[in-house]
Amino acid sequence: MATQKDSRRLRIKYSIRAKISGSAEKPRLSVFRSNTGIYAQIVDDVKGHTLAAASSKELGLANGNVDNAKQVGAKIAEKALAAGVSTVVFDRNGYLYHGRVKAVAEGAREGGLKF
Repeated sequence: MATQKDSRRLRIKYSIRAKISGSAEKPRLSVFRSNTGIYAQIVDDVKGHTLAAASSKELGLANGNVDNAKQVGAKIAEKALAAGVSTVVFDRNGYLYHGRVKAVAEGAREGGLKF
């Protein structure tokens, strides 16, 4: 059974996803946050394909702090630019825009993504 906190995040997530969608020209940068790591992926919702993905586990980072989240943002930007994606729509996935989620966005912007 989902906790009240989880059900609140899902309600916000569905509200956000009703308004934004990724396409081939402007895919969606989705962020997932767990207790131990942070994950980011660039998704083309029209085709249903993941174009690029990066995580703190992939980078071998032990914990999910703000500095590591910024590195994940830089890595996803690097992979996105290699895949030919320069502009994205940011999907915070129902999380508040602060802390690790904000750090991923800042890292991606510094890496060259536009959103």
